[in-house]
Amino acid sequence: MPETLKLIDKRVLLPAETALALGTVGKMELLRLKTIARVYARGLPPDVAWDDLLQEALTRIISGARRQPEGVAMVSFVAGVMRSLRAEHWRRVLKGSPGHEAVRIDRMGDGSSREVDLRDPSPGPERSLSAQQEIRVIEGLFADDPLILKIIAGLGQGLSAEQIRAALKISNTDYDSARRRMRRTLLRDGLTCEPK
Repeated sequence: MPETLKLIDKRVLLPAETALALGTVGKMELLRLKTIARVYARGLPPDVAWDDLLQEALTRIISGARRQPEGVAMVSFVAGVMRSLRAEHWRRVLKGSPGHEAVRIDRMGDGSSREVDLRDPSPGPERSLSAQQEIRVIEGLFADDPLILKIIAGLGQGLSAEQIRAALKISNTDYDSARRRMRRTLLRDGLTCEPK
């Protein structure tokens, strides 16, 4: 007797798989989005993983909660959704932090009063510790390459590529080569595009 086909497939597709299947994002775009999600998820609370950030962004897009503006590339749009989700998570975390105070301002000009939230701009102890640990890991990865360590220090100071090249007296080619080595090492040691 021939086997009948099942009419209902009980497998559940993740939003990333659905987006890929619908052609919303291509394979290379999905790989880029995974890398961006990993970057945005660094330093977030432990209950938020990079794949959660990406899945939530894609879920909001597929469900219609977020609509892509005309003329905006899909990768940029999804990255923007993930960035706003990251900010949303930080607002949630910082809402109960001890550095959060409300100040009442009277006589705004129209005679009314308004309450304004003031936050301590310095990072909390968890963020500071997390950042220090990440810096130590990155410095360890590049301990045998002093040029990359100097470039990282320049980036940490907020210098542009031109300023770093001028300060280190290196050519565009040397700078670009060092950045490619950095990228390859970071991708090899944790920022891969494949799920672990």
